[in-house]
Amino acid sequence: MEKSYFDGGLATYIGTSILAVLITVFTLGICAPWGLCMLYNWKIKHTIIEGKRLYFDGTAIQLFGNWIKWLLLTFITIGIYGFWLKIKLEKWRVKHTHTVVQ
Repeated sequence: MEKSYFDGGLATYIGTSILAVLITVFTLGICAPWGLCMLYNWKIKHTIIEGKRLYFDGTAIQLFGNWIKWLLLTFITIGIYGFWLKIKLEKWRVKHTHTVVQ
C-alpha cells in the first residue's frame, strides 16, 4: 500500500485564499462559487491518496446555479436551509473529485 499525503505549501495557500476572499468580497458574494472552486481545486490537487493524486473537475459555472438555488432556499426558509448548505457543498465537491488515472 502506497502512502497518502498532502504536498501543498503555505505561500500558494495564502495566495489562493486571499484571491478567493477578494473575489467574493468585491462582488458582494455573487462570485463566491469562483472563490470556493479555487480553494477546492488547490486543496484537492495537492492531495495524494494511496499514491494516486486527486484532481477536481468542478467549475464555478456548474456551482453557480446550485449556489443561487441554495441561497434562495436559505432566504425563503429564514436561514433554516443554511444548515444543509455545507452538506450540499460537500456532496458537490466530492462528486467532482477524482483520482488521476496512471
